[in-house]
Amino acid sequence: MTGYVGRFAPSPTGLLHAGSLVAALASWHDVRAHHGRWLVRIEDVDTPRCIPGAGEQILHQLARCGLVPDGPVLWQSHRGEIYQQALDQLIAQGLAYPCGCSRKDIEAAQTSPTERHHAQVYPGTCRAGLNGKPARAWRLNVQAVRKARGLPAVTRWTDRRLGEQAEDVEKEVGDFVLRRADGLWAYQLAVVVDDAAQGITDVVRGEDLADNTARQIVLQQALGLPTPRYMHTPLVLGANGEKLSKQNGAQALDLTDPLQTLNQAALALGLPLSSEKGPEQALQRWIAYKL
Repeated sequence: MTGYVGRFAPSPTGLLHAGSLVAALASWHDVRAHHGRWLVRIEDVDTPRCIPGAGEQILHQLARCGLVPDGPVLWQSHRGEIYQQALDQLIAQGLAYPCGCSRKDIEAAQTSPTERHHAQVYPGTCRAGLNGKPARAWRLNVQAVRKARGLPAVTRWTDRRLGEQAEDVEKEVGDFVLRRADGLWAYQLAVVVDDAAQGITDVVRGEDLADNTARQIVLQQALGLPTPRYMHTPLVLGANGEKLSKQNGAQALDLTDPLQTLNQAALALGLPLSSEKGPEQALQRWIAYKL
């Protein structure tokens, strides 16, 4: 596939664990299978949660596993001006507005219960004005984007693993945050702007991030940016049946034997065990296999 560019984008809120190595290997493998370029982005935009030095250690962990990016590493914490330009564009076009609602305000406005792990649906309280409240955050006006861009109510896309997907963002999410009340940039805006800046054609990431896709597509359309292809890979689960993550006690990778650790990630993706001399040789062997 000519011009294929993929990426791995960890958050340095801790070191890589078994689940994040699976995601890294999946994105690297897909790039190599398509003769493309593999980039790494450190998503350190949520600075209060980031651990000093973790980004550099993550890059070292990847290198120990033979996973070396094909270009400069992009750090989100250095890109505030770029995100501001994107927000200014949306404001100028009437596609974003200030919001004065607190979390309690949003919870009080709910008319139906929210599924576990899902954010409250924002009902558009400040869409027509702040009504005397001070501005706290900035939100995308999903309704205005649909009208301005001639978009259907339901956003549809085809996931390369999960198949046909659909979501009514306005109904199921509401007008989502672009800049948070604490002044930090929201994940959705940073990811969309950076995927476009890096020329990402294919996003391969864990299945837990699949429900972000519709919001990101709507925001791409609002900003006039291309939409990558998406593939969401199976999650590595912890002993409690939940996604293996830093929040539920996932341990940092043991890289005493990098090949053994990489083999464990490969097994989770359905790749065969490798008895090669080192990670680099194993990675080259796995390219011949489909995920």
